[in-house]
Amino acid sequence: MEPDTATRHRCRRQLHVFLFPFMSPGHQIPMLDIATLIASRGVQTSIVTTPLNLSRLRSALHRLAHLPITVHPLHFPSAAAGLPEHCESLDSLPSTLMSHSFSRAIMMLHPQGDDLVRQHQPDAIISDQNIPWTAQIARKYGIPRLVFHGTSCFSLCVSDSVSKYKPHENVNSDYKPFLVPGLPEPVHVTKSWMPSRFFRHVGLQEFFAQFVEAERNTYGTIANTFYEIEPKYVEHYGKISGKKIWPIGPVGSVEPDSLGMAERGNRASVNVDRCLSWLDSKEPNSVIYVCFGSLCTFAESQLVEIGLGLEASNCSFLWVIREGYGNGIAIGDLGERVKARGLVIMGWAPQALILNHPAVGGFMTHCGWNSVLEAVRSGVPMITWPLFAEQFYNAAFVLTRLRIGFGIGGDTGLEWGREQEAGVRVKRSRVAAAATRLMGGSESVREIRQRVRSLSELAGAAVSEGGSSHVNVDRLIDDLLMIKERLAAGQPVNEL
Repeated sequence: MEPDTATRHRCRRQLHVFLFPFMSPGHQIPMLDIATLIASRGVQTSIVTTPLNLSRLRSALHRLAHLPITVHPLHFPSAAAGLPEHCESLDSLPSTLMSHSFSRAIMMLHPQGDDLVRQHQPDAIISDQNIPWTAQIARKYGIPRLVFHGTSCFSLCVSDSVSKYKPHENVNSDYKPFLVPGLPEPVHVTKSWMPSRFFRHVGLQEFFAQFVEAERNTYGTIANTFYEIEPKYVEHYGKISGKKIWPIGPVGSVEPDSLGMAERGNRASVNVDRCLSWLDSKEPNSVIYVCFGSLCTFAESQLVEIGLGLEASNCSFLWVIREGYGNGIAIGDLGERVKARGLVIMGWAPQALILNHPAVGGFMTHCGWNSVLEAVRSGVPMITWPLFAEQFYNAAFVLTRLRIGFGIGGDTGLEWGREQEAGVRVKRSRVAAAATRLMGGSESVREIRQRVRSLSELAGAAVSEGGSSHVNVDRLIDDLLMIKERLAAGQPVNEL
């Protein structure tokens, strides 16, 4: 017999879940969203992070004070790992060449994490993939570990098949497409797209290898996706991993209003009211939003080409440039020349809020999965320009499976530690042509817009009450309650 609602809520209040987000905005923001979804069901939820990262969450946590969410701070060993002071997040590193030192600091957090779990005795751990030692802690204390990957199931499946079958080993060109076997559909990629390529000069191979071992001690996967957008790959990933999978996204859709969307992530570098006022002055679907994420480090020459291309397009645009980059005189001059139709933001911007605005009709993006989902949720078509990691796989999914945009980026991306050597990969003429095409009214673009609007409706239905993602959050919690009850009764639970 199913428990009644009151009994279920009472049981959920007795459940305690620890969340370990990776120290990078693209990982931390969706993990806070996951914490919110779980806590909104009455589950005691604890976020384990460092003081600097906590400061970025403070406004959002204050707004969520009515939910059972607590924070446990960790001391980040910057000096011991050879990092400058206050480098507690991947986007705060002076150079991607310091990524190996950052990974060393992550691994040095293990004893503190162990102490917290021992003291508070949570019933489960939800861990970012990039914190592999949580698998050892979960095994030590006999509790389930669930992993959060932060990307699409499509990309996870492609990466798994490439690793398993190694189809690239017989291909003699970095740019010649090859078929990836073992997938539900024919998928072609190139060696120049493979994620390992972009990190080969920063010494992260050993760190990445630990992820694979941690997966063996993982109960299941929480995915920031929704079943309807990639049903074949949700099911396929469940089969190849041999683990449970709960697609609960788009998790950012938990934000109920513009204030909530504005407070996701860092403090905005532009006055939010000013940003909204500028967008309010534009016609519907007339502005192209340009942003390449919190970790992009384009060469100055490439930034200039982007700016001049946007200027030449005659389109209205809102361009976000990562803090510390694009400070040259050419970018400043551009801002002055196009201030009537262009807004340039140096630093952090409230992306979800911007994409949701009716004036925004296109998104030039690096295809980080958070950005792809936010575009889909907002019904905004994309110009894809992947840069590193699994972003090329995400772009392929957007272009060939969803068909909700078109590409502009080069054949390969930016290798970490060598970004400045890349120089100009995409010239101003291509930027201008892509912006003009997307913001035009051709039949092909109208079809793209219709497809992304349909996906937006599916995403909204998935997170609404009774939708697939909404139901999966409840199933996740019920599974964790079941495991807790079995462990309390001394019954074995497989794959902890």
